Amino acid sequence: MGWVESIQKAINYMEEHLLDDLTIESISRQANASAFHFQRTFTILTDISVGEYVRRRRLTLAAQELSRTNCKIIDLAYKYGYDTPEAFSKAFRRQHGVSPSEARKYIGKLTFYERLVIQVILKGEIPMKYNIIERDSFQLIGIKREFSLVNGENLIGIPKLWDKVNSDGTDDQLGKLNNGQIKGLLGVCVDKRILEQNETMDYWIATEYDGQVPEGYSSLTIPASKWVIFEVHGPMPDAIQEVWKRIFSEWFPTSGYEHAGTPEMEVYTDDDASNPDYYSEIWIPVK
Repeated sequence: MGWVESIQKAINYMEEHLLDDLTIESISRQANASAFHFQRTFTILTDISVGEYVRRRRLTLAAQELSRTNCKIIDLAYKYGYDTPEAFSKAFRRQHGVSPSEARKYIGKLTFYERLVIQVILKGEIPMKYNIIERDSFQLIGIKREFSLVNGENLIGIPKLWDKVNSDGTDDQLGKLNNGQIKGLLGVCVDKRILEQNETMDYWIATEYDGQVPEGYSSLTIPASKWVIFEVHGPMPDAIQEVWKRIFSEWFPTSGYEHAGTPEMEVYTDDDASNPDYYSEIWIPVK
């Protein structure tokens, strides 16, 4: 099964089980991927988390049923996964801009989210610059935080961690400790499979370092890998987010490579990240 087909299979599974107790683990299993890598790929391609997609689709169907039937609002709330009518009404208003009772009276406009269909995008007008290297294992040092993958909590927590590192001087300290081949600060995503409904990932802000681990820092060994290194030119965070999207929507579907499942890295150089010419890199292990 190809890359695009596997992602579409997972989306179809979500659609077929929208009224069930869906978990990221059960969804990602349809794509033969870990929860972390599936959610990351899905979010990059769609700009929303898996949980947000499910919520939007459920509330879309709830609105349709509300306007077409006489089903009680309390029954709709339970049917579409809400513990109380109040929680359902709050989520309904946030998406549609009106309450369920107003929607039943045809007051206001409803927001409809169609089911997703993944397509390969073939583009040639803007080249992607990358090179492929092989490296033996190497050591990183830095700080690590564990984030939940549930409801996209990692997408909220990681930017806050970077804000803290940039404000408390940790970024400067790590920059001075760097003595490896990769120059700059690294953002490293490490997939962690624990238990279903308890999916987490580790995120590291680190630098390459060969030697005894300094006090106050932890170490991470990056395994020997074949790496595809993509160049990124432009200010953060827009430039790197755009390249991530092109990697998964254009490069992976046609490259013949698969993600190796080991940690991937973003490399940030020691320059002004708001500069239009700012240079950074995305390192992806492949097989």
